[in-house]
Amino acid sequence: MNATWLLARRAIRESIRTPEATLPTLAIPLFFLAVNVGQAARVFPTETTPFLHGQSYAAFQLPSSLLLAASFGSAAIYLVEDIERGYFDKLRATPIPRSAIVLGRLLAGMVTALLIAVLMVLVSLPFGIHVEGGVAGFVVLIALMAAWTLVFSGFMQLIALKSRSAAATQSGSIVFFPLLFLTPGFVPRELLTRPMEIAASCNPVTYVMEAMRSVILEGFVAAPLLRGFAVLAVLLAITFCLNIRLVRRYD
Repeated sequence: MNATWLLARRAIRESIRTPEATLPTLAIPLFFLAVNVGQAARVFPTETTPFLHGQSYAAFQLPSSLLLAASFGSAAIYLVEDIERGYFDKLRATPIPRSAIVLGRLLAGMVTALLIAVLMVLVSLPFGIHVEGGVAGFVVLIALMAAWTLVFSGFMQLIALKSRSAAATQSGSIVFFPLLFLTPGFVPRELLTRPMEIAASCNPVTYVMEAMRSVILEGFVAAPLLRGFAVLAVLLAITFCLNIRLVRRYD
């Protein structure tokens, strides 16, 4: 764990030294939140829209913006830079565990995402959004976002390790946008057309989004939370194992 923490601290310091790479992670999701709410809030008024549970449409949209903020994958870009500078090869030559090499950057990305999530929720509070689950619900919401950050950053690191190219790695983040739009992002799943409902049901992002949304709108509802955490646990196990395998076979 000491090696993991040291590598994570190094990666966090890199992020601090390059704020221009972090600011879009906050600004772009807030922009999409404002645009989506501005376009559809009057279509779904609080008083006559049952799925809002008495909150504003902004509360319904907040999970989409949080997931977008967690899906920039900047940690993988820094990994490519380490590969190009030869630092990654030096790490592999040391006796530190391969898991530490993988987890160091993932944890740093998670810390950045957590700070951004807290800022986004705090910024949204004056606009009538509140977390129905209270302080515990806020913690669960942040935990869901942190887990998704690990999943997506792990996926991006797989591309970085395989391609060793900054351009290819950056292009990989585009994969998230189809996944984000193939979700119940604007209305609940049961209101989607049948083909779209099937596509959303096959999309793992849907279950993470529904878990986050349930905490904000309803508090603690067992079914969506269990589904969300189960999906994240499976995806975390897959991405972590694949990352370890690629680091060990890297040449």
